[in-house]
Amino acid sequence: MNAYKKVQAARSNQRPDAKKYIEQMIDGFIELHGDRRFGDDPAVMTGLGFFESRPVTVLALEKGDSNEERLRRNFGSANPEGYRKSLWQMRQAEKFNRPILCLVDTAGAACGIGAEERGQGQAIAENLWEMMGLTVPVFSVIIGEGGSGGALALACANEVYMLEGAIYSVLSPEGAASIIYKDAAKVEEASEALKLSAQDMLRFQVIEKILPEGADYELAAPSIKAAFSDALKRFDDLSPGEIRDQRYKRFRRLGGEKE
Repeated sequence: MNAYKKVQAARSNQRPDAKKYIEQMIDGFIELHGDRRFGDDPAVMTGLGFFESRPVTVLALEKGDSNEERLRRNFGSANPEGYRKSLWQMRQAEKFNRPILCLVDTAGAACGIGAEERGQGQAIAENLWEMMGLTVPVFSVIIGEGGSGGALALACANEVYMLEGAIYSVLSPEGAASIIYKDAAKVEEASEALKLSAQDMLRFQVIEKILPEGADYELAAPSIKAAFSDALKRFDDLSPGEIRDQRYKRFRRLGGEKE
């Protein structure tokens, strides 16, 4: 499968959305709303629940599973209030010593005039800054598209995983074709150049693990659940300072290619 076909597969409407994974993995999930500044952003789901009887905080970029839901959730492209809502929940998770699970599926942050007027760039930057200093473990899973800073704002984690059919990129192939090649028709060439597949991300050590998802995605939820469970056990032995330092060191070493 060439790179652009992988992009199309990652965007498929047949892929389970974040809400489905939460329903399969998190017991007693309670969604929390609002950023306490402007309003609520349906593109970002945040809340509390139990994972293997342990309280956790869940943050998810949610595209929706129907035309009506996709429109309501802006196809998973979050506005500043969505990132501020997630930051509020991350701070609460740290206060009450809850691990954080992030599920990422977005083509990128919302880029409308309203989003810019309300401080989109600052909201994303504030998330990155605050996430680096968290003293509770953060684990992020790219479940479909991981696009640009809109995805990174929920992926500044201790460990990042990708489903085998997901993509993770600094820019959409369409955007890269228009900006780099000055030709929107060169989207396939741009897809190859971006090295955005899960296999590429593992090779460049941008992620820790590729998770199998199966032909009809039947393995995806069990794969995420197993990875999260294993990670929690490993990070339980670390102190708050060690958790924060591990995350910092992880990002300092990004970009080195595995032999």
